[in-house]
Amino acid sequence: MTTMSSVSISRKPSVITLTDSAITKVTDLLAQEGNDALALRVAVRPGGCSGYSYEMFFDSESSDDDVVTTQGNVKVVVDSASAELLKGASLEYSDGLQGAGFNISNPNATRTCGCGSSFS
Repeated sequence: MTTMSSVSISRKPSVITLTDSAITKVTDLLAQEGNDALALRVAVRPGGCSGYSYEMFFDSESSDDDVVTTQGNVKVVVDSASAELLKGASLEYSDGLQGAGFNISNPNATRTCGCGSSFS
């Protein structure tokens, strides 16, 4: 009889998943910045016409309570308060006839505004 031992691996799950197109675009933008210490910080802030708005920027610092993951070769940082509101979300980049830009698809959003940048 064979028994399997249980091995516990401690790993923080990704709060927000970047699509391949988002990873490619963020990688390109990071290369233009020329600073290998930068990470993509994704956050949720109070504001916007629906209650919360998304914020994304490059950051060289992180706190002990941040959720830090690497997707592709992009380091992604999310603060703990935003992590609860972004759990299961995905970040996509599209470049088409209607314009180019990032879009967050968030299963936790119950209502979004017409501009697409705020939610509740």
